[in-house]
Amino acid sequence: MSTPDPAQGRRQLRPTDVKRLNRDWRRRTGGRLGLLVESVTQPFNTGSIIRSAAAFGVEHLWLAGNATPPTHRNVAKTALGTERLLPWEHAGTAAEAAAAVRKAGLRIIAIELTTDAVPLHEAPLAGDICLAVGGEDHGCSPALLAAADTVAYIPQVGRVGSLNVAVATAIALAEARRREWAD
Repeated sequence: MSTPDPAQGRRQLRPTDVKRLNRDWRRRTGGRLGLLVESVTQPFNTGSIIRSAAAFGVEHLWLAGNATPPTHRNVAKTALGTERLLPWEHAGTAAEAAAAVRKAGLRIIAIELTTDAVPLHEAPLAGDICLAVGGEDHGCSPALLAAADTVAYIPQVGRVGSLNVAVATAIALAEARRREWAD
C-alpha cells in the first residue's frame, strides 16, 4: 500500500479565496504602520516599495528629500496599480517628514546599519510605528537617523554588505506585521 502524496490535493487559491484569506489577516491586524522613504530616486525601487507597502497595509507614505513620487510614469511599472491604494505626501526634508510622522502619532524605526542599531527581530515594533528607509547609495541621512526612536538592521550571513532598498523595506514591513501576528 502506498502513502498518499499530500501535494496531490494542493492547488493555487482562486481570487475569491485570496480575498477571503487577506480579509482574515486584516482582522488580525491592529497596529498602525506607516512608511517614510527618504531620497529613493529609482522609480522601480519606489514602485516596488509602494507595492510592498500596499500588501502589508501601510496606512500612509511620507516621502522626503528627492524621493521619486508615485506619480512618476515608471513607478507604475512595478507598483502595478497599487500606487492608487496608498495615501502619500511629499513632506519636505527628513526632519519635516519625521515631524509629520510624529504628528500622526507614530514612532519612527529607521532601517540602517549604525553603531547602535539593533537586529530587526529584536527591534521594538509593537504599537503604532513608521518604518523609515533611505536612498539607494547613502541610506538614511544623519537628520533622519537623529529623528528616529530606534535604528534596526537586517542581519545577513552572506558575503553581501547590504540589500536593495526595496527588498530591505519589504523584509522590514513583513517583520513588523509578523511580530504583530505572533503576539
